[in-house]
Formats: sequence, C-alpha cells, structure tokens
Amino acid sequence: MRSKVIFLADMESFYAGVEMSRNPALRGKPVAVCGDPALRHGIVLAASPEAKSFGVKTGQPAWEARRLCPRVIFVHPHMQTYIDYSLRITRIFEQYTDRVLPYSIDEQFLDLTGLENIFGPPKQIAAAVNAQVWQETGIRCRIGMGENLLQAKMACDCFAKKSREGFFELNNDNYPRYTWSLPIGSLFGVGHRMEKNFHRIGVRTIGHLAGLPREMLRRRWGINGEVLWLNARGIDYSTVEPDPVSEQKGIGHTATLPRDYRKQAEIELVLLEMAEEVCFRARRHGKVGSTVHLYCKGADFACPTGFSRQKKLPDPAATAAEVYPTVRHLFRKHWDRKPVRAVGISLSGLSSYRQLRFPFSGGSEREDTLSAVMDLVRERFGKTSLFKAASLQPGAQFFQRAGKIGGHDS
Repeated sequence: MRSKVIFLADMESFYAGVEMSRNPALRGKPVAVCGDPALRHGIVLAASPEAKSFGVKTGQPAWEARRLCPRVIFVHPHMQTYIDYSLRITRIFEQYTDRVLPYSIDEQFLDLTGLENIFGPPKQIAAAVNAQVWQETGIRCRIGMGENLLQAKMACDCFAKKSREGFFELNNDNYPRYTWSLPIGSLFGVGHRMEKNFHRIGVRTIGHLAGLPREMLRRRWGINGEVLWLNARGIDYSTVEPDPVSEQKGIGHTATLPRDYRKQAEIELVLLEMAEEVCFRARRHGKVGSTVHLYCKGADFACPTGFSRQKKLPDPAATAAEVYPTVRHLFRKHWDRKPVRAVGISLSGLSSYRQLRFPFSGGSEREDTLSAVMDLVRERFGKTSLFKAASLQPGAQFFQRAGKIGGHDS
C-alpha cells in the first residue's frame, strides 16, 4: 500500500509576519502584535523571531513583553487582514492539491499523495510551496511531513519549527526514534493538566506512554486516554478530506471584559448583548438552538471563581427574546456575587426548523419576523444602525465590539 504524503504547513509568527509584509520597515525588528494595553486586551498574540529571542511569546501581557525586550514594537492586530492572508495562502496550496484542510488561521494540512510524479519528491514540493508563499505574501512557512495528520503535526511542531530549513519528515519507521525521547508534554493532545496526570504515574516521555498497555489508558481516561496512546505510537486514522455534510455543533461568543464587572445590572446587560450576537449568528446559518450554555469567569487570578452551566430551552430558538431569559436564570442562580472578568454564551443542539407551539399564540413567529427585519437593516446599513436602547447604558459593550473580529479590530 502506498504511503500517504501529508504536509502540515505552519505560517511562522503569522500575525507578526503579516504586519511585516504590510510594513517592510518592521522586518528584522522585535515586533509583537498586541491588543490595547490600556484595556484588558494587552496580550501578545504573536511575536517576530527577533522578539522571541528576548523571551517574548504568545500569551504574555504587554508589560512583561516590554520588560523582557525594552525595544519591542507593539502593533495593533488587524484580524480581517489576517483572514485575507490566510485565504490567499489556501489558494496557493490549492494549486498543488485539491485536498487542503485548514486547521487554524495559520496552519493547514495538505494531502499530496500520488502527486510526486507531477511536482517531484516531497522535499522538493515543500521547497516550491515555501518559495511561492514567500514570493506572493511575504510570509515564511514551515512544513512537517508524515504518513498521517498526527505525524505531520508532530514533525512540524517538534522539529520543522526548530530547523534552519523549516522542513522535517516523520513516518511509521522513524517516529519512535525521533519522538519517544521527547517530554510527554510535547505530544499533541497533552495539555498542562494531562501532563501532570501522566507525571503522577511516572510517564515522563512519549516513549513511556507508548509502552503502557492500551487498555490501561482506556480504563483510566476513557477514549481520550486511548487516543493519546495512539498518538504516542504515531497512529492516526483521520484524513484530509473535509466532510461536506458535517454540521456545526454550536454557535457561541465569549468576551473578556475591559474591567472587572461587579454590578449585576451591568453584567446582565452584557449577557443580553451577547445573546443578541449569538442569536444573530445562528439566524445567519439558518439555525435554531435547543440548549443554551453560559460561562462566567471570576476576576480573582489567585483564587479562580466562576461557573459553566447549561439548560435546555422550552423550544428551539434563535432570538434573544427567547434565549436571554434562560441565560439570565442561569446567571442569577449560579453567580457567587464576586467580580466577573469574562463571560460567554453558546447555543447548541442546532437544527434547521422551528417547532410550532400549540395552541398557536404567534409569539415566537412575531419574534422571528422582528429579528429578520432587524437582520436586514443591520446587514444593509451596518451593525450599529439598529440596537437596543439598553446598549447606551453604562457597562454596555455593543459599540466597542461592533467592528471587531474575535475580540480585535478588523
């Protein structure tokens, strides 16, 4: 059976790379893409190699990045631009294969199996892809290669990103030799909590995990333990073929607040605005949801508080008038009255129909009609052309977030 040729292409310091492509004067300088330090968005989203050499890394607060690298240049994020660049890179990959699977905004899988006769050996293809991406976008690309998606991901993250040429190959034969000596935290799928769990039972390396009985992992951690055992052995049955009929499982919206919110009225106002946003997104997909989930995170870093709860709606819905009362009920029932720094709402159990209620009252149908009209107005004249008067009150976030993508300016 012919071995598969799977690439994982990762864009080096993607957000920072895009900013340097747009402004070549930034090249060779310590650049950090960062939100607004005056609010609570002063977190490093990406750092150039020059900034990384000082210890600046993704997730750091701006003040720490400045302490590590006094000459760091902070650049405000431009999310729509990053999306546009990512789509441009996808179009480049599609010139080599129609089997392209975006994994994130800066990572994409490519299945090049059987294309060696057209483009040459895999390493030659990788060099050609890298050269074209650089020429057309000014972004550097690192490529990991494997016989499946897991091997390609491990090859990229553990080796290609650290090599001068930006390419590394793992396969069924060399996977144990290269990966089993790595710390268990290097294995794809192992987070900090799972790493600690493994350390408690003496598993320090990927090889240690690979040597354990498969049944033991399944008994202790269920299907997740078995998947990690397979990952440790380089086994992955997933494919690059996107599933055209897969359904979105949920639609949600999460936000870190610009300050600690202490007043119930202000928190509930933000939740109302978020319910509006989530329902708007659901309607754009032609969906209604049957279950609402509320996430709330406290402001105390030393002693984390908060909750995550869900509740089934009386009927599938996609209007704030029907969803928000359940959100408010969950909040009032589970809030501990301590300051809040982040909240999130999601709708799940999505379907494409509206179940009529009997005896017919017309209430939900009126809400659907009103929401549809509001959607048309906002799509034509902008998101802020029509809004609830409550969004003019103190604590509202509607106008601050109206032009943002993923919580950042577009």
